[in-house]
Amino acid sequence: MAKKVDIQNHILIPKHSKLNDKEKQELLEHYQITFQELPKIYKNDAAIRHLSPKTGDVIKILRNDEFAGENAYYRGVIND
Repeated sequence: MAKKVDIQNHILIPKHSKLNDKEKQELLEHYQITFQELPKIYKNDAAIRHLSPKTGDVIKILRNDEFAGENAYYRGVIND
């Protein structure tokens, strides 16, 4: 039987978190965009499944870069 990998703690997977409604609204207002203009992520993506995402949620992804440091990226959750 194959061993299951804990994807949330895997070294190659950046930290994912779900924005609350206030954070989502502030993000969209700050960048003057709509939810539809965000890059998308499927709600059944293995990296966010543990967050119990719903369509319309916004996911914050923190990536570390050797030169630029930590950067935040945002994705809008959609159905598959």
